[in-house]
Parts: sequence; structure tokens; C-alpha cells
Amino acid sequence: MSRICILGGGFGGLYTALELSRQPWPEPPQITLVDRQERFVFAPLLYELLTGEMEDWEVAPRFQNLLSPESVQFVQGSVTAIDPKARRVTLGEGQSLDYDGLVLALGGETPLDRVPGAAEYAFPFRTLADAQRLRTHLKHLEAREPAQPIRLAIAGAGASGVELACKLADRLGSRGQIRLIELGSHILSGFAESSRGAAQQALQERGIQVELRTQVLRIEAVDEKRKNDLALHVRRIDSEAMASDPVDAVLWTVGTQMSGVIRALDLPKTEQGRLQVFPTLQIPSFPTVFALGDVAAVVDADGQSVPATAQAAFQQASYCAWNLWAALTQERPLLPFRYWSLGEMLSLGVDTAVLSALGGFTLTGPLGYLARRAAYLVRMPTLEHQLKVGWNWISRPLWEGLLPR
Repeated sequence: MSRICILGGGFGGLYTALELSRQPWPEPPQITLVDRQERFVFAPLLYELLTGEMEDWEVAPRFQNLLSPESVQFVQGSVTAIDPKARRVTLGEGQSLDYDGLVLALGGETPLDRVPGAAEYAFPFRTLADAQRLRTHLKHLEAREPAQPIRLAIAGAGASGVELACKLADRLGSRGQIRLIELGSHILSGFAESSRGAAQQALQERGIQVELRTQVLRIEAVDEKRKNDLALHVRRIDSEAMASDPVDAVLWTVGTQMSGVIRALDLPKTEQGRLQVFPTLQIPSFPTVFALGDVAAVVDADGQSVPATAQAAFQQASYCAWNLWAALTQERPLLPFRYWSLGEMLSLGVDTAVLSALGGFTLTGPLGYLARRAAYLVRMPTLEHQLKVGWNWISRPLWEGLLPR
């Protein structure tokens, strides 16, 4: 019986596990999925938790509810070491897992050590715990008496920063004073002009202050007894002048770094620390070790560099599962990964979004919101979860309409 170990339960890891369990194995393998958290996070919908548009269980279902223990065993634990030569994974709890096939899908982490004070005071936004922590802090700020403006600064104007800014502006309304700070010369670098234009309009309509070519220098507490009263020090790239502005919270969406266990691996990596892989997603010199998602630098069969996005990881999972099955059974040839860009989707506030598809087709506003929701619903990991979430989306407005105001 083959033993397969999958490290990381994000889009790449979880969907690979599900696809592997459906392959025509001569003998069912022992598939083990390892993740630090007990829940899978559908990251593109994490923003909806801040506005109450979705509930925690919809965005972050438990792995135990998504996986059949007969086909995939889930182990909650932290990976501390990987030995490709010995084919062994060590967990922080002292447990070790031997494998015949390995999938590295540990994802990235938000680097908070590049700016003084960020680790102590900034809010990252990547996990369910991050969303819950920020939600709790917002409730604290909203409950202050007398009511005061809520001053938020968001570092990074990529997709995460823009979506956060719009959602928070809609939640806070007239009390929100939101700054979006970007080191580059424009927001949403790498996105289509249609997406960028819709985002710029959404930011402007919500009164969000966009500060381009601006560097965050440090974050510090004005008063150690009042952790939410912060001083944010920034500098314009084209000016020597520096500014220090008071804020109630700093949200950090800048950058991605590999986990310590990936950095410690003696395997070929890019300058950014991502693992180099063949188009089949195999690690060089280890034909039954595969990597995908944020940790892998993938150049597909057509020679294009694959972006580190949820869309790419979702597509890679099918190839990874097939190729690992083919490598272990030797019944079929391995397939080089081919990436198909299906367009871009951004949430731009409550009940509004932009969807830019191939061929220049764009939907914005409520229609974009509905299209985005439908696209994500069909990508949720299991049919059972799709049905539960879909029914909740239909029934919740009906129940809320019947409740007395």
C-alpha cells in the first residue's frame, strides 16, 4: 500500500488530496493531509467575514467535515522537518510520517519582520484567526464612547489591500478614515486595466485615501497602555520629507515568504525562496516529491511563469494528483502542467465586485458580485459543502426579511 503525505491544507494541498482519493488505484493508498489549523480557508472569501456577508463555517469548514477518513486521514500538526532522502516528515508533536509520495503545499506567510513595529502592532490578513482577530479589534473600536473616527492604514495596494479597504469602508461608513499605502506607482500591479479602473472608482467613491510611491518606515505605540493608538511613520519615495500620522490600526498585506521548513530544505530554489520544479510539478532529483501553490516556482508546458494565486493552485491540484498517481503506479505518463487564466475577480465592497474575463468581458457592481459568488461556489471543495453554502445564500435573505426590524 502506497503512503502519500500532503503538507498544507490550502487550495493546493486539500484539492490534491481530494483528487488523489478519486484516482483508480490498484490498491487504495494511505493518504495523510497535514495542516497546522483544523479548518480549510477559502481565502478569496475571507473578506466577507468582516462585513457579515458570510459566516465562519462557510468560508472555513473543518477538514474533518470535508474529508472521508476512509480515503484521506487528516492530522493537525506543525511540520518541523522534511527529509526527502529518508522519505520522512517530522511534526512538532514528535510524530513522524514515512511516505512513498510527498506533496509540498505549505503556502506562504506574511512577512512582518521587514518594518520595525509591524510584528508587534500590524494585523496580517491571511488566515481565519487573522480575520477573527481583526473583527474583534474593529468591534472594540466601534464601541468606543463617545463615537470617534476609526483611522485605519492598509499597507499594500494589491488585491488583498484593495478588497480590505473597500470592505472596511462599507462596514465603518462615515466613521471610517482609511488610507491605502503602496510603494509602487499604481494599485493592483499586474491586473487588467478594466479591473484597476473599477477598483479606482470604488476607492474614490468610498473616500479612501490612496498614497502611491509611499514607504512605511516603522510603526510604534504612542502610549504603551493604549495599543490601538499608533504612530505610523511613512516617507514619499520622491521626497525626503517624512510623516508621522496617528492611526487606530495598521493592516499588513505586503509580501509573501516561505515557511521556515521550506527555507531549510536543501533543494533548488529561486531568489524569492520558492522551490524550483519541473512542469510536471516534480522536484528535481526526487521524482515522487511534488510542490505546488505559493511554495513552487512553476513554468508550465507553454513556457509561461505561473502566478502564485488560488486560481493557479486550484488548477495545479488536478495535475499534481494525476502525476503522483502516475509516478507511483507507473500506469500512465506524467502530464506537464498548463495554466489557463480564467480572468480576475475582486470584491469592491458589500454586494459589489468586478469580474474581468478573457476577451475583455467585464462585469461590475451587483452583477459582478453575483458572478463572483457563483464562480467561487462551484470551486468549493466538496459537493456537500457547495449545497450547504448555496442553500444558506438563498435562505438567509429570506429569513432576514421575515425578522421584525
